[in-house]
Amino acid sequence: MSAVFTDWPGAQALTAVQAQLNYLKPGTSRPVSYTFEPPEGVPWTTGENEPRRVQIRDGRPFAALGELSLDRSGFELVAHRSEVRNFSDDAAVRSVYYPESEQLLLAATGAEKVVVFDHTLRDSAQGSRATAALREPVRRVHNDQTFVSGPRRVRDHLPAEEAETRLRNRFAIINLWRPLATVEQWPLALCDARSIVPGDLVPSDLVYRDKVGETYSFLHNPNHRWYWFPRLRPDEALLLKIYDSRDDGTARLTAHTAFELPVDSGSGAVPAPRRSIELRALVFWPAE
Repeated sequence: MSAVFTDWPGAQALTAVQAQLNYLKPGTSRPVSYTFEPPEGVPWTTGENEPRRVQIRDGRPFAALGELSLDRSGFELVAHRSEVRNFSDDAAVRSVYYPESEQLLLAATGAEKVVVFDHTLRDSAQGSRATAALREPVRRVHNDQTFVSGPRRVRDHLPAEEAETRLRNRFAIINLWRPLATVEQWPLALCDARSIVPGDLVPSDLVYRDKVGETYSFLHNPNHRWYWFPRLRPDEALLLKIYDSRDDGTARLTAHTAFELPVDSGSGAVPAPRRSIELRALVFWPAE
């Protein structure tokens, strides 16, 4: 990762929005977040936010130019229509959407094996941190894994012998993010991996009932380049690089967060809640 980013002709003329993103305040002790209701007197989340107003560019023109991809920026827009009609049906998600997603990721990455290990439904109106079946959007800048926890996932989800073999070759963790209705509010902002430097990353604990995982919070960096995809539709999806073992200039991770779009108060229109599903998968390439 580096802070080097080269503009191309016409980039400054493209549309953008100004919005507030919640970074981690510098000097904060290691943040801790719970995935379930914590013990009495313990907060759901520690770590003080530092809200920053940033420019978030429309990613669609950049994507059309091939400037935004998994291995360059750490995220990518893809066209894909699912056969699932009710994503609240957990059995349908696992029996239909998981195999669909595996095929999509194989085609998008050229990998030889994909292992889906979880999914999360989110709703900005009805979701809650206290309800595992339906979460609220995450409104702080973060990444779902770290350089420590990424390899752990391989050992968590593969037999021991296969895991050790796979760990000797390239693998990645990818988040497949899909809206369940056209996004009008709380869209996803994504940070170009080329604008992130190691000093931006703060390891943070994510407490499950049976283990403690590790994610990254992010400190503000004025070099961060942010993008979003206006009015993302259910027949579109985003691929987010959460971890990549390759260390040769390939994007290894990105940062993302939900953000509040500026609303035209004079229109009287109330944006529909944001509903989405995110699915996380291990992606393995053959030995080189």
